[in-house]
Amino acid sequence: MLNYAATSSFNCHTKRFTAPPPSPGYNLHPSSLSLSSLSSQFHHNLPSISVYNHTHFNILPRTKGLKVRCTQNEPLKVMISGAPASGKGTQCEMIVQKFGLVHISTGDLLRSEVAAGSEIGNQAKEYMNSGRLVPDEVVTNMVIGRLSREDAKEKGWLLDGFPRSFAQAQSLEKMKIRPDVFIALDVPDEILIDRCVGRRLDPETGKIYHIKNFPPETEEVKARLITRPDDTEEKVKSRLQIYKQNVEAILSTYSDLLKKIDGNRPKNVIFGEITSMLLQIQKEKELGKSENASKLDSQFNKSPATKENWRGIPTNLNNIPHSREIREYFYDDVLQATQRAISDGKTRVKVEINIPELNPEQDVYRIGTLMELVRVIALSFADDGKRVKVSVQGSMGEGALAGMPLQLAGTRQILEYMDWGNDGAKGDFINFGAIGGKEVDERDDIFILVAPQNAMGNCIIDDLRAMTDAAGSRPVILINPRLKDLPASSGIMQTMGREKRLEYAASFEMCYQFRLLYYAGTQYPIMGALRMAYPYRYELFKRVNDSTGKEKYVILSTFPSRPTGDEVNDAFEGRTRDKNKNSSGFWGFMNGIFSA
Repeated sequence: MLNYAATSSFNCHTKRFTAPPPSPGYNLHPSSLSLSSLSSQFHHNLPSISVYNHTHFNILPRTKGLKVRCTQNEPLKVMISGAPASGKGTQCEMIVQKFGLVHISTGDLLRSEVAAGSEIGNQAKEYMNSGRLVPDEVVTNMVIGRLSREDAKEKGWLLDGFPRSFAQAQSLEKMKIRPDVFIALDVPDEILIDRCVGRRLDPETGKIYHIKNFPPETEEVKARLITRPDDTEEKVKSRLQIYKQNVEAILSTYSDLLKKIDGNRPKNVIFGEITSMLLQIQKEKELGKSENASKLDSQFNKSPATKENWRGIPTNLNNIPHSREIREYFYDDVLQATQRAISDGKTRVKVEINIPELNPEQDVYRIGTLMELVRVIALSFADDGKRVKVSVQGSMGEGALAGMPLQLAGTRQILEYMDWGNDGAKGDFINFGAIGGKEVDERDDIFILVAPQNAMGNCIIDDLRAMTDAAGSRPVILINPRLKDLPASSGIMQTMGREKRLEYAASFEMCYQFRLLYYAGTQYPIMGALRMAYPYRYELFKRVNDSTGKEKYVILSTFPSRPTGDEVNDAFEGRTRDKNKNSSGFWGFMNGIFSA
């Protein structure tokens, strides 16, 4: 009979684990702000928590203040819209400085073309001199001409306030000019009116002030300030109405690309959200290019074991402690699968990985290995500009029943004291909390929950559900959850609401699973393994020794969904599956385990 334990796998697109150096540590190299060819030239040696006496993380930090450059093949294409006084101009300046995009504004284009005396500029000048609006056709041709230049093709572009009409939008669509995202800065009308009506212009310097939000430095400056003719409440309301009509006209064209940003916040907070979104889009464009080629080749039904980028299952998994290389293999494997799932829009996913050091049922369980896995995943998403909340459940129950699972004892403190780099990841992009609805902050982008589990007589499901409800569409990743009911002496957890609890627990989609197969009741020898890494099939491996006596894993079968014990038994015995036949004998014990 066999028993088995689980492990998980995932692909790392933003961090790459290098081969360990001769010294008793290893280097973790995060990507340079993702997608770009940037790479930091400096390594910083960072302190480490002594989870293992021989393990240190030397992290190559993200370089701050550098411009993120798009790759030549996949430049960013962004449209941005905002009402008067929404702060759109400020955000455009910051986006251009950060991402190196070509800023294209119709107002600037008109002035440039008119000044240059070009054919389009002369056409536009005739309309402007007669007080008429420049026709859509003229403006659109001017924009298309600017987008066709080499700098816009190579660096990408930021189209500011265009298109403004359905005809303009459709003209771009016919030319197959389409953005990656349509950003709309959303600010309440009363705030916009206050911003405009309160604006004052210094005619000598051209500097803009606001009587409340940005008053002049001196009384002398204050005395010479004037109100611009367009900054009256009546005219501002009229401009807002025109803006809304323009947005409604083009919304049907770009509704699938629309990203509303709350513009009633400090400019750096707004820019932080925009940066995070654009970095994710950059990454998805690169991943989509490589994943599409991979998917076309495999059509989602070939085993990842046939792919050149997967090294196969490592050997000597019963040697404890695991080698640095084995831990890195599983960290990388889990990360890749998790990133693929999140990139595909999955918001409720789980990882189940129970190699010996991550199996709390074995006496070789190491909390440090779990914490390192969590750190790798959190740093990877933080490296993409995501704000990550790492959550560990607190004490459950009251009075004599208060307490928490032994597996999680002290984990919050370990996370707090671990080395998270010296470039501000901890606090700025990675924060810690408990599990519950009140732990969700609006600034959080993604949540990693460390081994959430029920305890004797206490259930974590209610707190977990409250947290996922509060998170909304933001991704929640469970690492090694244990959400089956554990009965109290009264058996309450076994009966009251059990069906709904199990239904909720099953709502999380598996993005990675790895389980070792043993003889029943033992942890030796390893008979095989079951592995699944999103979005690929479940793979069943058998452990064998080759002609030289070296250990290796040979694939026996693949499954579109998690196999039952009977299916595993049949694969090991090399027989066709008979669904009407009950398993028995040597492999019969597997049925109960895989069906659980």
